[in-house]
Amino acid sequence: MGLDLLASIEMTVCAAIAVAVLAIGFGEDAWTRVRIATGLTAWFIVVTVMAATEAFHYQHGLGAPGLGVAVLLPIIVLTVRVFRSPSLHRALRAIPLSMLIGVNVIRAFGVMFLVLYTAGRLPAPFAPVAGWGDILVGLTAVPVAWLAYKKGTAAHSAVLIWNTLGLVDLIAAVGLGVTSSPGPLRLIFAEPGAGIMTALPWLLIPGFLVPLLASTHLAVFYRLSMAGVFSCQHKRAVALEP
Repeated sequence: MGLDLLASIEMTVCAAIAVAVLAIGFGEDAWTRVRIATGLTAWFIVVTVMAATEAFHYQHGLGAPGLGVAVLLPIIVLTVRVFRSPSLHRALRAIPLSMLIGVNVIRAFGVMFLVLYTAGRLPAPFAPVAGWGDILVGLTAVPVAWLAYKKGTAAHSAVLIWNTLGLVDLIAAVGLGVTSSPGPLRLIFAEPGAGIMTALPWLLIPGFLVPLLASTHLAVFYRLSMAGVFSCQHKRAVALEP
């Protein structure tokens, strides 16, 4: 089985897991879950089509700047959509923190970056940083999710550290990928370059999985901030008691 075909299967499975988990977590009822899953699946299909048509190819497409937009725009859209929808906002406040953390276990499949690097298809430092970073975050997602489930707000510090590292890893990977790709933003000229990230099946990583998982990190930060506010309010109330 070819590496690209294997990666296509892997990324489709990872995307399906993420879509299912988030649809269940954010859907208040079956109909809402179907709508969320349908919307996320439509986004996945759009990214697949853009990859197949080489919409982000550095020679005859939008190139690295367009790829940057493909990463950032969905995060903005998802954030605005959640906060403008009363039902989704309620779900954000109610979804188990362990679910938002645990879905990141799929990042352990970042081992594919190391495979591509070994095969001479991706450069350093992009591939090693993205690969090992994803593996670390993915493997630690399960114990941190368990800790959040068992300890609740008492696990605040551990979740905060893990979540910060997880988001920084995604930002570093995107930054190194863009600056290692052919185009006007290229700063790292190690060969073979990161141009394959604009083609099938690899565009599914920056175009779908990265913004979706980055959004889960932002959601975790929001939940941690809520816990901090409630904790301060509780301490203030206790202090004012006679």
